Amino acid sequence: MRKEVMEVENGINPNSSDLFDDDGRLKRTGTVWTASAHIITGVIGAGVLSLAWAMAQLGWFLGIISILLFSAITLYTSILLADCYRSPHPVTGKRNTTYMDAVQVHLGGKMHVYCGVVQYGVLAGYGIGYTITIALSVVTILKNDCYAKNGIEASCRFSNNPYMIGVGIIEIILSQIPNFHDLAWLSILAAIMSFGYSLIGVGLSLATVIQGKGVKTYLFWNTHEHISGDDVWNKLAALGNIALASAIAQISIDIQDSLKSSPAENKVMKKANVLGMSTMALVFLLCACSGYAAFGSHTPSNILMSTGFRNPLWLVDSANVFIIIHLIGAYQVLIQPFYHIVEILASERWPNSSFITKEYPVKIGKMKTSMNLFRLVWRSIFVVVATVLAMALPFFNYMLSLLGAIGFWPSTIYFPVEMHIVRKKIRKGSFKWIGLQTLSLVCLIVSLVAACGAIQGLSKAVGKYKPFMYKE
Repeated sequence: MRKEVMEVENGINPNSSDLFDDDGRLKRTGTVWTASAHIITGVIGAGVLSLAWAMAQLGWFLGIISILLFSAITLYTSILLADCYRSPHPVTGKRNTTYMDAVQVHLGGKMHVYCGVVQYGVLAGYGIGYTITIALSVVTILKNDCYAKNGIEASCRFSNNPYMIGVGIIEIILSQIPNFHDLAWLSILAAIMSFGYSLIGVGLSLATVIQGKGVKTYLFWNTHEHISGDDVWNKLAALGNIALASAIAQISIDIQDSLKSSPAENKVMKKANVLGMSTMALVFLLCACSGYAAFGSHTPSNILMSTGFRNPLWLVDSANVFIIIHLIGAYQVLIQPFYHIVEILASERWPNSSFITKEYPVKIGKMKTSMNLFRLVWRSIFVVVATVLAMALPFFNYMLSLLGAIGFWPSTIYFPVEMHIVRKKIRKGSFKWIGLQTLSLVCLIVSLVAACGAIQGLSKAVGKYKPFMYKE
């Protein structure tokens, strides 16, 4: 946006170096802790509770190796990406405030367009998928209470639609938070919630094992049973789930763009990546291993919903409340880059429009923020559309798995690797070049495998649900 115009209109001197960064924007104030909170909020979603199911498909050995391997790969490529925020020098160069900018500067051509289609397509899909998942958590609480009152054989079915509408209303309000800089408190709250429900899932699983109620597990998978076609698909989907659970590249540059310039943003972002990814790997392992130990080959797709735990009821309900709060916050964190790019394009197209560029100061209690009419209208429209699509397509989580599979390789692996090769001028055919290309090829295969598993699940789901009439 034309920051200088808005700042003059609001009585602020845009030449003051104490208030503005080198690109004319208000000084960024993010730290390693706020960046870590954004990473944890973005990565440790409710999907972490499905990793026990993935472990059950692969067995102890392949399950643990897969979690550690993909966590390490994601950390490595995130570190490569951190050096692409500024160019040509990673500390003193010009800022690339979006992932598309970084790809355009380093790779040229139309690569940034492909990057944008993948990145923003996946992020928009998260808005729809999270709306469905939040509603499912609300319905899970209602069902648990219904079963507790009427018995496990009772017919306890509830429509998701009213709760999706409620989620939409909340997200319209929260969508007016301008940017990552103002989202720090929401990310910290969401990160705390993610730890809360993850630890409840781990605690309930360990309690089951300690009580001697755990089910037999396998080093690899259940080799004593005949492996059907569905089992093969499940194992492919499990591998894809683990790989996709680690993906954070879609919002990495935007998180880094919220950091203050001293110390250097790339150094701070690398520390945040190490802290966030290490925490992620630990939580993933705890949830996957404890859940598999409790349920064995019969591990449900989500250990805190429907077919998972039912007692103690208050603790299971508390975990689902934590999921709801976390995903409401994660929705905003993950969709923020999509909001940002649309607003940038609009301000470049109509730089003199006060509807698009003018900021109106707003004070809520002691909190000071600003309101923009274009932001109010366009973000509200997006949330409404996402909510309607969530209600119309209750199987969209399968579609989200497909979008994630399609986006994993280019956004998390290919672009960071190729930009690193260009930045470091790595000679084609050299040992390091071959190593990087091998990594890219292996992850491409994993991405294709995950896409096949998602397509198979989607084909089953399409005929199962009716638009706007879904009951859980």
